This record gives sequence, structure tokens and C-alpha cells, in this order.
Amino acid sequence: MQNQNRRIQAVALDMDGLTLNTEDLYEEVGQELLARRGKPYRNEVRQQMMGLPAPQAYAVLIQAEGLTESWRELQQESDAIFERILSERVQPMPGLLALLDELDRLALPRCIATSSTASFAKIALGFSGVLPRIDFILTPDDVVQGKPAPDIYRLAASRMKTSAHQMLVLEDSSIGTLAGVRAGAHVISVPSRHTQGGNFEGARHVVPALDHPAIYEALRAEA
Repeated sequence: MQNQNRRIQAVALDMDGLTLNTEDLYEEVGQELLARRGKPYRNEVRQQMMGLPAPQAYAVLIQAEGLTESWRELQQESDAIFERILSERVQPMPGLLALLDELDRLALPRCIATSSTASFAKIALGFSGVLPRIDFILTPDDVVQGKPAPDIYRLAASRMKTSAHQMLVLEDSSIGTLAGVRAGAHVISVPSRHTQGGNFEGARHVVPALDHPAIYEALRAEA
């Protein structure tokens, strides 16, 4: 049973680059997508896309590279490339499974709040074996505005029957961190190699991995 004296009453996790290694796979997909068009996948463009919902992310790519396809066409092509590598290559990020064990021990509800589509999130989490250990998934389809707006994390807190300031948000991107901070959550940023150097202003801590003591201390702290 949940300890109502604990400061943190629920946990919301980003997916890409935080829960799963899908940012590594996105990089490969982006490289192939643009190689088909005779273009390199530039790091500065990838950084601008990271953490955004698909329509905005592909809009950045279209503008930066002068592409003629719609964002939906590019997403469909990317999804087809993903299908080829996802089942064999997706895996939990280091420290995730032990963290989920701790959430089980503390009886804390948890959800995924991602900028990816619901169908992709379910497939990726399913292949990785993480899906049965998550209570529910929220995506941009569930809110009016995606990250960096706070909507998805406010909804996460509501669905887990707590207030945002009693919810721990774990994020790897500056855009996701901003969404959690704007929601009023207790945010800890865990940058991946793709997001290091981003702006994590407002995060309580910026740590290198999910097994960092600061995360466990936040979970166990009393109100």
C-alpha cells in the first residue's frame, strides 16, 4: 500500500532515450531516411527535433532540409525502416529495470509520457519487455499541446490521482524537462549521449543514469 507520508506519490517517465534506447535507433532511421535523398542527417537538426511530437519534429526536418514530402509521409517511411530493426535492437536503458523494481517495492504508480505515437510506444515497450510493468501510456494524442507544454504531465498526475508537485518526472531532453517543470513536478533530468549539453534549467538534479542515488533518494524522501 502506498505510503501517504512519502513526498513522491507517482512517477512519470519519458520513453525515447530515457526508458528505451530508441534515440539510438531514431538516429539510424534518420540517417537512412536522408541518405535516400542524398543528404546527411545533421546533428544540429536532430537536436532541434528531439523531444517534439511527430508533426513538429518532421516540420523541423522538412524546413531544414528543404524536403517536399509531408510529415505523415516521412513518418510512414521512418516507421517502415524502424520495423526492420526494432524487434531485435530495442532494449531498456541502463538502470531502468532496477528502478522499476524499486517502484514495485514502494508501490508507486508509474506511467510513460512520450512524444511518440501510441502505436509505436506500445510496440517498442512490448518488444523490450517493459510494457507489463507500466500502468499506462500518454502521448500527444491525449492532450491539447505536446511537450514542452505541461499538459501531458498534468494529465499524468491526474490519472495517477496525485498532484503534479508530488510526482517525479524523469526526462532526458531539455524539451521534456521544461514540460515537467512547467507542470510543477519534481523533475530529474537524465541526459543521454544525444541530449547532453541541453538546457535542463528547473530540474532538481541532472544525473548521468537511472541508477543515480538522487533518484532513489527522491523516491524514498518523506513529505
